Amino acid sequence: MTEIVLTTSINAPIQIVFDCARSVDIHLLSTAKTNEKAIAGRTSGLCELGDEITWRAKHFGIYQTLSSKITKLKEPFYFRDSMIKGAFTFIKHDHFFEEHNGLTEMKDVFQYGVPYGIFGRLFNRLILKAYMRNLLITRNEVIKEVCENE
Repeated sequence: MTEIVLTTSINAPIQIVFDCARSVDIHLLSTAKTNEKAIAGRTSGLCELGDEITWRAKHFGIYQTLSSKITKLKEPFYFRDSMIKGAFTFIKHDHFFEEHNGLTEMKDVFQYGVPYGIFGRLFNRLILKAYMRNLLITRNEVIKEVCENE
């Protein structure tokens, strides 16, 4: 299992940050480089508890499909999206939000497993973990920009 933890401070109220973090439309903005599309389930708007989304994106020159579900949600403090189908053995992405004097701290705890035994672990160590971390950083930068310019 691999875990990536990121914390992003955003100068916006917690509800705005929470809503932007669960916005399909903002997610698509942040993944423009991978040509990501929401192709089934919720394809726009704000994700709610129980929503499923199927994403299609190009990673490492290959189109990948991944389906996820919002499995936990406590507005405006927390939600989890979990992979239900895709190339990983599992993905759990926990999103935490805390507000202090108008500044919201958004914390991501992103956990995943890779298939293919030692080859998958080697690929993860050499390439994939940094790649996934950069995708999350880009996503958080877009969320921050949208929230702070609302």
